[in-house]
Amino acid sequence: MQKKKSVSINGKIEKFDKNITVESDKSISHRSLLIASQCIGLSNIKNILESDDIRNTIICLKKLGVKILKKNRKYIVYGNGLGSFKKPKNNFLYAGNSGTLARMLFPLLGTQSNIKVKIAGDNSLNKRDMKRIIDPLSKIGCNFYPKNKTTLPLTIEGTDMPLAQKHFEKIGSAQVKSAILLAGLNTPGITQIEVKKNSRNHTENLLKAIKADIKIKKLLKSHLISLRGQKNLFGFNLKIPGDLSSAAPFIILTLLTPNSKLLIKNVSCNKTRIGFVNILKKMNANIEIKNLKKISGESVGNIIIKSSLLRSIKCPKDLVPFTIDEFPLLFIAASIVKGISKFNGINELRHKESDRIKSIEIGLNQIGIKTKSTKDSLTIFGNPNIQIKKTLKINPKEDHRIAIAFFCLGQLLKGRVEIKNFQTVNTSFPKFLYTMKKIGANFEVKKKN
Repeated sequence: MQKKKSVSINGKIEKFDKNITVESDKSISHRSLLIASQCIGLSNIKNILESDDIRNTIICLKKLGVKILKKNRKYIVYGNGLGSFKKPKNNFLYAGNSGTLARMLFPLLGTQSNIKVKIAGDNSLNKRDMKRIIDPLSKIGCNFYPKNKTTLPLTIEGTDMPLAQKHFEKIGSAQVKSAILLAGLNTPGITQIEVKKNSRNHTENLLKAIKADIKIKKLLKSHLISLRGQKNLFGFNLKIPGDLSSAAPFIILTLLTPNSKLLIKNVSCNKTRIGFVNILKKMNANIEIKNLKKISGESVGNIIIKSSLLRSIKCPKDLVPFTIDEFPLLFIAASIVKGISKFNGINELRHKESDRIKSIEIGLNQIGIKTKSTKDSLTIFGNPNIQIKKTLKINPKEDHRIAIAFFCLGQLLKGRVEIKNFQTVNTSFPKFLYTMKKIGANFEVKKKN
């Protein structure tokens, strides 16, 4: 178990001009390991994110009989092909804080007939709704126990006759889409997904890159993904780029710290991930993406940021699915720029590691920032003159994005901020504080046993 630590901030960050890299993309790290486990032969994956979430993915795969070795910064996955998992000890797997891991293990286990496994997570993950994947996977033939339970711990029993289906993805969830595709890999026939709302496409990109039988067709108001199952896949080589979500706090601090400039190298600039950048540009942000190149179907580039006079925004709904993890940082930015900012169509934020709309409101209201919210929206009344008069105490519990967002607020305002349970940031960005030191962030760390 991790040692608990709190972070105390009492002083604004000063101007900086730096070059940095950020940690590797978490979404691609998960998917590369899980898909490599279903390939035949060796996959060599460089630059995997070594966070708590990814560590749990590696542990789960090893318990399922997948050999994984690390040499320098390269992980070698010895795949045994589709449906090759072995029964784990005690028929139990622990997914920690990772909704991605839990939701992507279920389909891989559910299309194997000889396996029945219980999956549990930490306190936060055990509260998150799994109905969104239970429904499509049950349609394929997977069985979940206890019946009618929609949160972890859950036991999945695999089927020996998975049925190819046409599914309709209406939520805009990359995890749901990926779960159906991973189930489709070991399902005879053609699995189809009609996607009504766009979301991250890392799974599709990697499957295309390793020559899975996958096709994507544009329809009038949606697109159709078709995957022919039970085609052997073979080991691959992959280098994982930096994570835009990890770049996001540094982007916000640069924009809102006068006379500052930052270059972030080799970041994933996938079109389904840069909604955050596009929203900030609409807020008058000076951000450029340069030296774009394609690596295994993913766009990778350098991001150059200069301090800017940001303005309030009415956030376009069509950018929401491409921004979901970065909204807490956008809310922080909106709270200290002049004017009223409105964010609609953000109901998905209520179903993350915490209810992120509520978590942000509680913190902002404590320092005098006025907000209004509904189930699906948040309005923030920005105040560029706000100061933290009493110590702002934040307990993000198990939500790393909330911890990071209020860390950035502490760097941008006069006054004291104390953030408990900051170790939760290790789920996505274990080198967060180390990288923040590089740009001159002010903070103190207190460790507890």
